Amino acid sequence: MIGFDNAYLDIETTGLYPDLDNITVIGIYFCDENEGELVQLYDSSLNCDALLRAMEGTSNIFTYNGERFDLPFIRTCLGPDLGRLHRHTDLMFDCWKYNLKGGFKSVLRRLGIDRETEGLSGLHAIWLWEQYTKLNDLSALELLLKYNRDDVINLKQLKDSLAGLSETGKCPKP
Repeated sequence: MIGFDNAYLDIETTGLYPDLDNITVIGIYFCDENEGELVQLYDSSLNCDALLRAMEGTSNIFTYNGERFDLPFIRTCLGPDLGRLHRHTDLMFDCWKYNLKGGFKSVLRRLGIDRETEGLSGLHAIWLWEQYTKLNDLSALELLLKYNRDDVINLKQLKDSLAGLSETGKCPKP
């Protein structure tokens, strides 16, 4: 994984509280100008060592609401403080500068960014994980991983859209 400056990170969990709930998937989309690579940690690959190995050589992490959710969840459940180990940009706060407030999916819709898993939410992600773990439903796992993949790839698209807004100085209409 070494060699990618930028990582777009999103987690899926069993709930909202890191002291009570668990991380089910960590998705990381590493990319530079020419190429990208997706890493998804789940089941036995979801551990501190695997995460630190995956992040090795990365300078920048981009999230949406990661300062308040993803990074504290990772710190509580797995140990590493990714915000101290890497430069972190929470794109949610950048969105606020353009009056793009609300959840990640609603901001994406306002910017015209499409998702293959349109209509799925974090609640669906919890249900999909339960289907996979309780019923060994591999199609549920596949859909959960696709949902997470959309999230991390959409983070890159969001960052690029915000850079375009910065250049034009125009805000999208609500």
